[in-house]
Amino acid sequence: MTQPKSGPSPLAGLDALTPELERLYRDIHQHPELSMQEQRTAAMAADRLRAAGYDVTTGVGGTGVVGLLANGDGPTVMLRADMDALPVKEATGLPYASTATATDADGNEVPVMHACGHDMHVAWLAGATALLAGARDAWHGTVMAVFQPAEETAQGAQAMIDDGLFERFPRPEVILGQHVMPAPAGAIGYRPGTTQAAADSLEVRLFGRGAHGSMPESSVDPVVMAAATVLRLQTIVSREIAAGQAAVVTVGALQAGTKDNVIPDEALLKVNVRTFDEGVRAHVLEAIERIVNAEAAAAGAPKAPEITTTEHYPLTVNDPDRTARVAAALRGQFGDDRVHERAEPYSASEDFGSFGTQWGVPSVFWYVGGIDADIYNKAVQAHRVAQDIPTNHNPRFAPVIHPTLETGVQAMTAAALDALADGS
Repeated sequence: MTQPKSGPSPLAGLDALTPELERLYRDIHQHPELSMQEQRTAAMAADRLRAAGYDVTTGVGGTGVVGLLANGDGPTVMLRADMDALPVKEATGLPYASTATATDADGNEVPVMHACGHDMHVAWLAGATALLAGARDAWHGTVMAVFQPAEETAQGAQAMIDDGLFERFPRPEVILGQHVMPAPAGAIGYRPGTTQAAADSLEVRLFGRGAHGSMPESSVDPVVMAAATVLRLQTIVSREIAAGQAAVVTVGALQAGTKDNVIPDEALLKVNVRTFDEGVRAHVLEAIERIVNAEAAAAGAPKAPEITTTEHYPLTVNDPDRTARVAAALRGQFGDDRVHERAEPYSASEDFGSFGTQWGVPSVFWYVGGIDADIYNKAVQAHRVAQDIPTNHNPRFAPVIHPTLETGVQAMTAAALDALADGS
């Protein structure tokens, strides 16, 4: 690995840039946009890239933005941030809290909130790209900034790939990404190898025969069928997965009927599966199909159930060699006390891994804490982290701006400079 050229650090400009990045973060937080609707956020990202001298392409995969900054011969390094928000009503009480609503893909009016920190991710990447553009003497190569839509629906990465990302833009030597998490602000965690779970979302439609509630003998009750199926699905993990392996099977919705004295014709289950191993994943999905069909047969259903996959996130797998390099760069920036290797992967899921897996490029994804350190440490001491610290997707989740903002910009810039040093 070649060291960067001597001279002022690109991070020297962060103090002057931070107030502008904070305004950007607050603006995006107050104006969240649902998946595949990120028009305003994408325009803001594109404007900032253009102002920093990047060659910008918009509308990639819908609302995706790609910025290229060529600076002589050297590696291409891809930096990714996701942009979309969630249909969640904010309950943080912050002065810049979202009151936005939007129409979702099903035509429903829903509240919208950045409950997963993608607003912070956008600010991080805006900051890192500006610092790199302002310090071109420190590196050679090409910075490829990707602002991705629709991570929350597992659509965005694949939409950009399907829209010719691999053909329209240079192949990077490495892909870098990061995520804010419910950990002490300023702390950074990473893990070589599998770092986040694969996820599969299924809709299971069960068919019965409707009847008057007073005459159940004339029915095939899909509510009872659904209830039995929910309970039996919980035995997959407890009775079919070995203790040394891991899986999660969650039924997040059971929808059936409209009135107490009407037995409906159908019931709908929405099922979410998380796994860390492809063999375990295949077993769990087969077991769900087996149980669903068996319960329907046992109930005398007039029609076989329909099982539809609505979302799929691949495993997020960090390249071990590249992860070691990123970890060394982060420790060089922050010190050993702020950078820690995680023992276990997160059960959450990401579509970030699609870029590296399908492009055949090593990728590294790490985590930045966003919770006030004093509050987090008090919760640890009281053994109440799960009760008192809001997680991502919670209506009360909002990273403390400082030092979360500065830490993410520094981390992305340091990791990018390390990769770009190969061309110096």
